[in-house]
Amino acid sequence: MAHGSTRPAFRLGIEEEYLLVDSTTLALAEAPEGLLTACRADLGDQVGREFLQCQIEIGTRPCADISQARDDLRRLRRTVARHAARFGLSPIAASCHPRADWKHQLHTDKDRYNDLHRALAAVVRRMLICGMHVHVEIGDDDLRADLMRQVSYFLPHLLALSTSSPFWQGQDTGLASYRISVFDNLPRTGLPPQFANWEDYERSVQALVDLGVIEDSSKIWWDLRPSARFPTLETRIMDVQPRIEDTLMLAALVQCLLRMLWRLRHRNQRWRIYENFLIAENRWRAQRYGVTEGLIDFGAGAIVPFDQLADDLLALIAEDAEALGCSAEVNRMRHVVRTGTSASRQRAAAAPFAEGSEDGMRAVVRHLIDEFHEGL
Repeated sequence: MAHGSTRPAFRLGIEEEYLLVDSTTLALAEAPEGLLTACRADLGDQVGREFLQCQIEIGTRPCADISQARDDLRRLRRTVARHAARFGLSPIAASCHPRADWKHQLHTDKDRYNDLHRALAAVVRRMLICGMHVHVEIGDDDLRADLMRQVSYFLPHLLALSTSSPFWQGQDTGLASYRISVFDNLPRTGLPPQFANWEDYERSVQALVDLGVIEDSSKIWWDLRPSARFPTLETRIMDVQPRIEDTLMLAALVQCLLRMLWRLRHRNQRWRIYENFLIAENRWRAQRYGVTEGLIDFGAGAIVPFDQLADDLLALIAEDAEALGCSAEVNRMRHVVRTGTSASRQRAAAAPFAEGSEDGMRAVVRHLIDEFHEGL
């Protein structure tokens, strides 16, 4: 295990959740067992079912760098799309289907999901949402706890750049990420508490385990958490990305932010810790506006436009992006800020049609299918 003064591996892994739609009707469709069997034959345990029967989940292997992650993620997306097409289905990587009704969806008949269904009642039945998770390997427990506390400041920035869920049940919600509104109904979600150290974190989790409230830390769904299975920090706040290159941009940004904070620590410096009350205000702004409005810079005491925030972030992590070999990926942030996130593109796809019309929502789904296949 690495020590706090030793450079962590910073290997990364990416998990994505997809929705499956009928290629003709564009409505949500259940994943047939034959599809999962075919995918597993090619991908092994890198693919699996998710909570709802219309979902499928993939996960890359631990990757040394973003180039390796691109190759593995492209292989995963391509394989799922190819096998889905044999069943008349198409995957989409958006955090909400624009017009589906959660009441018509069935959860996967699996012990873990049956237990969730019983424990969380109506709030879990509404979980017709998909996210992406980025794991970054940091082997030392104390370092992991320290970096979790500092990097929380940047969670709203990551959410804003990822927003892909403006529609819910055929209506424009006015939010860039409606997924966050749905997910926040679950317990043990939202910004992570600011634990003083690893022992503080373990003590808090163990209190719930000892009470029988949760079996282990995998039932904690904060925006950022230490993984229950791997020696990683797992960033979970982001909407899933229709375009693979945007997934890679976000993953590289997470990796660079953690390396930057480790680098500061190595020089006896650190990022200022702000109260969750203040970070939550930026989280709301990200959820509501994506990148179309700014976030609060609490040090400057001002709301800063997102193009300036992007420039500041890129300057902050430039040394780390070069060291990790992902400068091109993180620089894509400027393109996303300039052209808009998926939320803006989905609204543009719906714009030629009457507001909330079925034709408009079908146009959004077709657009999402096309974007899923970009770069594959």
